[in-house]
Amino acid sequence: MKRIRVYISGRVQGVFFRAATRRAAADLNLKGWVRNMDDGRVEALFEGADAAVGKMIAWCKIGPPSAKVEQVELREEHYTGGFSDFSIRHL
Repeated sequence: MKRIRVYISGRVQGVFFRAATRRAAADLNLKGWVRNMDDGRVEALFEGADAAVGKMIAWCKIGPPSAKVEQVELREEHYTGGFSDFSIRHL
């Protein structure tokens, strides 16, 4: 099991990135959350099976059709299993 925090830069706000991320994460049975940041990036925290997290990272590098991802920064963290679902968070 793996836990990864992801920061996505580019045209990622106002293009349904969070909603698409929630759907993709749910399809992969991942837990965690996604949110917009004040600096224009999207931040997400994914927990789940290693392979599923890997697929989600690959998806984040492309995003939904209306997004233009320029950079994805990854930070691996200690897996906690502390989430029951995948949600959209608001600042």
